[in-house]
Amino acid sequence: MSGVAATEHAGPTVQAVLAAARRRCADNSAAAGDCALLLGLALEVPRAWLLAHGEHRPDDAALARFETLLQRRLAGEPMAYLRGRQGFWSLELEVTPEVLVPRPETELLVELALARMGECGRLVDLGTGSGAIALALASARPHWQIVATDRSAAALAVAAGNAARLGSSVEFRHGDWFAPLAGERFDIIVSNPPYIAAHDACLEGDGVRCEPRAALVAGDAGLADLAAIIAGSATHLSPGGGLLLEHGADQGPAVRALLAASAFDAIATHADLAGRPRVTFGRLPCAN
Repeated sequence: MSGVAATEHAGPTVQAVLAAARRRCADNSAAAGDCALLLGLALEVPRAWLLAHGEHRPDDAALARFETLLQRRLAGEPMAYLRGRQGFWSLELEVTPEVLVPRPETELLVELALARMGECGRLVDLGTGSGAIALALASARPHWQIVATDRSAAALAVAAGNAARLGSSVEFRHGDWFAPLAGERFDIIVSNPPYIAAHDACLEGDGVRCEPRAALVAGDAGLADLAAIIAGSATHLSPGGGLLLEHGADQGPAVRALLAASAFDAIATHADLAGRPRVTFGRLPCAN
């Protein structure tokens, strides 16, 4: 608790600091709601401590840290970057501006993969980012052989760091989609690729505008990377193997059509907890 001095400081109280910060955030309700979390980070105390110590006067160093954090939050940085971590599945993952912040809806991809494989098998996670999907699967199925790829060396460094902290045996490889997988086949392929169109207004939303564009945006109205993965999957799936793809809520019909055109069967789209079509499955038919 470096910002909690042993003696009282002459500056403003916790209550006053928070009140002033919330006034500054009058036009940004998301940032206003995060002020207590930010002050807790600056003081290195839990939010509950602030509620119980509203008359405490933070020292100058803590106030400076809080000011820096508040300015970053007002500029649109997501809380996960400011904390440096984000919960996903049952894991606490390091996240940096080099990777997307893992979303709760992506846990559906994990659930569906777990439902389709037994205790042993080979799986690849394409475009792993922080490693969230691969590491969640590895934590639930430690006997699976899991490979994860990403075109960003910086993202892979974050993922590898998360794996080391978790004691995971996921194998990370640098390269675009299937490039590091020449000649290999898997029982299942999973991916949460870029699927947002370049001019989509959501890209300027709070938090999102500070995430790496290359991990969000794809050409052809957001379908280019989904189409590339579908086209390349047949040569990297074992007969009867499955492909699970996260996509935008309005992209289900297009993804199903791409899978059907590539001779996948058992095609089905699954909704996330909010009821939005979020993940589509396709199976590579077994050889006759």
